Amino acid sequence: MLGKTYHRFDLLLLMVLSFLGLFMFVIIGFSLPLNYEYFLFRKPIIGLAFGLLCILGMMAAILPKECSKIFYCKKDITREEPISSSNASIIFGLRIVHGHHPSCKNFSSHEFRIKDKSFCTSCTGLLIGALISLFGAIIYFSSNLSIPTFFIIIGLLGVALGLILPLLNLKQTVLRLLINAFFIFGVFLMLIGVDSLVQSIFIDLFLISLSIFWLFTRISFSQWNHQRICHECGNKCRLRAV
Repeated sequence: MLGKTYHRFDLLLLMVLSFLGLFMFVIIGFSLPLNYEYFLFRKPIIGLAFGLLCILGMMAAILPKECSKIFYCKKDITREEPISSSNASIIFGLRIVHGHHPSCKNFSSHEFRIKDKSFCTSCTGLLIGALISLFGAIIYFSSNLSIPTFFIIIGLLGVALGLILPLLNLKQTVLRLLINAFFIFGVFLMLIGVDSLVQSIFIDLFLISLSIFWLFTRISFSQWNHQRICHECGNKCRLRAV
């Protein structure tokens, strides 16, 4: 089991493909001529597609257990901890699970508390990043703003940091939250940067497709990291969701 946990060729392949896609996007984006094409409804279509992606991302952040079923392999779970009132809240009749890590000191940096409530650092960061990106997309795609090219580089840094975060084993809760928020916001900066630069609907859709793959890679590595922590710990408080 330990060998399967630490050595995963599929995860290595996901990471390689993610960074290859990141590299390809930058090369293609900067190599295309300015004002590459004209498509009348480019901005409404891309704005709607990215906005929908942000909304789905926010739903995944506030409903982690349901959304993680797409990726999570439940056969590895030996025992589940009950979800306490500190990990969930009732909002408009909907039960929101915002704290879903085991009550173990090895996961202390993965959660933070506000009064008597526990919140997942990664999910909260992704939620904040998606919310900011959604408002930013509404402003950009409903206007004629011109975005500086260096936004693409800043966004690239945010995506790269988000992808490798599970490998860093950071203990600083605030830093983990900021990197997760920067991960989603980085995709937004890359999108508006390249859209302003080459104005290509195909490049925009390519980036949105890549961002879905990056998120899948990020979740997969996060699960791997959580399983690794549990195996090293040896306690029986197995994960409920990622």
